[in-house]
Amino acid sequence: QVQLVESGGGLVQAGGSLTLVCGVTGNIFRIRDMAWYRQAPGKERELVADITDGKWTNYEASVKDRFTISRDNAKHTVTLQMTKLKPEDSAVYYCNAEHYDYRNYKWLRLWGQGTLVTVSS
Repeated sequence: QVQLVESGGGLVQAGGSLTLVCGVTGNIFRIRDMAWYRQAPGKERELVADITDGKWTNYEASVKDRFTISRDNAKHTVTLQMTKLKPEDSAVYYCNAEHYDYRNYKWLRLWGQGTLVTVSS
């Protein structure tokens, strides 16, 4: 059973920084794309940033130049460094990873349990 475990959320003042870390545990075969999503109350879940196994990155427009996504392929972790945080960044942040299920010959999209980020004004 492959699972994603997030850490690093919390309360921070506007302009501050937080780092989220997600680790993939279990019987890992191969991980492809990894990403961070977020969902604010009353809003749909949205992509914040993603990173391929070749470390190409993509960012949602409002976080570009403030957030940095990175990954350690050997340790199976993905990190989101968030700087210059704004109140509108407040949300539950979810880690996401594509893992190959070799027993069923298909890619699965896995989700973490979410970690709450609150930015006070």
